[in-house]
Amino acid sequence: MAKIKVKQTGSPIRRTKDQRATLVGLGLNKMHRVSELEDSPEVRGMIRKVQHMVEVQEG
Repeated sequence: MAKIKVKQTGSPIRRTKDQRATLVGLGLNKMHRVSELEDSPEVRGMIRKVQHMVEVQEG
């Protein structure tokens, strides 16, 4: 399967608990941290939920 890199660019301060939990689920919990994940519909849905706080690099 293809891999994607997700970098946290926004702070979870003053965000809802479910958005914070989604960041932790993606392996992100501090600013500028990068996580490499499998490209799946589940991961894409999580990224879409916090798209205002992350940056995605394909490949």
